[in-house]
Amino acid sequence: MNQKKCGAVVLAAGSGRRMGGGTKKQYMLLGDKPIVYYPLKVFQESFIEQIVLVVSAGDVDYCRKEIVERYGFGKVCHIIEGGQERYDSVAAGLRAADCDFVFIHDGARPFPTQEMLERLLRCVEESGACVAGMPVKDTVKIAGADGCIVSTPDRRFVWQVQTPQVFAYGLIRNAYECLMEKKDELAAQGIAVTDDAMVVEHFTGHKVKLVEGSYENIKITTPEDIRIAEALLERK
Repeated sequence: MNQKKCGAVVLAAGSGRRMGGGTKKQYMLLGDKPIVYYPLKVFQESFIEQIVLVVSAGDVDYCRKEIVERYGFGKVCHIIEGGQERYDSVAAGLRAADCDFVFIHDGARPFPTQEMLERLLRCVEESGACVAGMPVKDTVKIAGADGCIVSTPDRRFVWQVQTPQVFAYGLIRNAYECLMEKKDELAAQGIAVTDDAMVVEHFTGHKVKLVEGSYENIKITTPEDIRIAEALLERK
C-alpha cells in the first residue's frame, strides 16, 4: 500500500488588528524569532512533505527572504497571497497544494507538536476529517441578543477547537470550492464561516472527529497572548 502524501497550508495573512502596533502579529518576535517561524519549524521537521505558506498581499518577497530562506524551510514549496477573509486564504492555499491529506494551521499558533501531528494523522487516515481541540475548562453560557443567558451546554461535550485541522484533500478542496461559489449567499444569511471543519460539515455533511491538541496550543491574538507565549517558550 502506497504511503499517503501529507501537506500543510499555513495561514499567515492576518492583519492582527486586535494586537495593535505596526507589525503584523505573525511577524512579531517571540523570543528572537517571528511567531510564524515556530509552526513552520514543527512542520519542517515532521512527516509533512510540502508546505504552502499563505501571506498578506505584498508580503511574498519578505517571507521568502526573511523567513523561508533565512531559516532554511525547504519544505515550503509555494508562498502565495491570501485574500480578504480567512476562507479566501484557505481556498487559495488548497489550490496550490498537492497531497492526499492536508493540515491547515494558523500561523499565529506557535506551539503545535510532533505528537499532535501524529495523533491527527492517525485519525484522518481513518475518518477523513479531524481537528485538534481540547475540552473547555470553564462553564460555557449561550447568550441571547439581549445579553441574557439562554442556555448552559453540558461542559462534558464542549470543546475549544484549535488548528491543525486535517482533511482528505479531495474532501476539503471540494467543500471550499462550494463555499467560494456560495459565500455571498451565506453572508446574506448572516452565516459566518469561522473554521475549516464548519465548511466540511456545512457543504458535505461529513462528520469531523475531535482529536486532543494541547492547552498550550494557543492562538496569539492580543498583547496578553504574547506574554503567555513568552512564558511557554521559556519553559520549553
